Amino acid sequence: MMQHHEDPETEDGLEEDINVPDYTVGYKNPPKSSQFRKGQSGNPHGRPKGTKNLKTDLQEELLESIRVTEGGRTVVISKQRAIVKRVIELSLKGNIQATHLVTKLIAGYLAIDETEESSAPLSADDRAILAQFLEQRVPPAEVPQPKNGGAK
Repeated sequence: MMQHHEDPETEDGLEEDINVPDYTVGYKNPPKSSQFRKGQSGNPHGRPKGTKNLKTDLQEELLESIRVTEGGRTVVISKQRAIVKRVIELSLKGNIQATHLVTKLIAGYLAIDETEESSAPLSADDRAILAQFLEQRVPPAEVPQPKNGGAK
């Protein structure tokens, strides 16, 4: 217990608060009674064993098989495959959001490494299409011509 002094004034004439503890409670300073004890966890029981996170649940759900009707016959495919088929089907029907998603998937998962060379050479039609595109989009490079006919 704290003792009270007879004269609460100090040399400078200000009253001294005898009941002030060494620890002040305030912003970022919780009361000592509500702080964790040394060696005690803030979550003593922790996450229960066997609890799965969202990524694991999603992977397992997408790998499950379902029955779908394709071309009049029932086939068994994964849910992931069914989603991909449906998004591509919607994209082909003109759904802009589905088209955007398919484009992002192609860019992210099916992008060809620029260092790899294509195994099949371009056909004559492909080369003609590329040449026409380049003529329309790319201005011809200005090659500086020598002023005196190339002679030094």
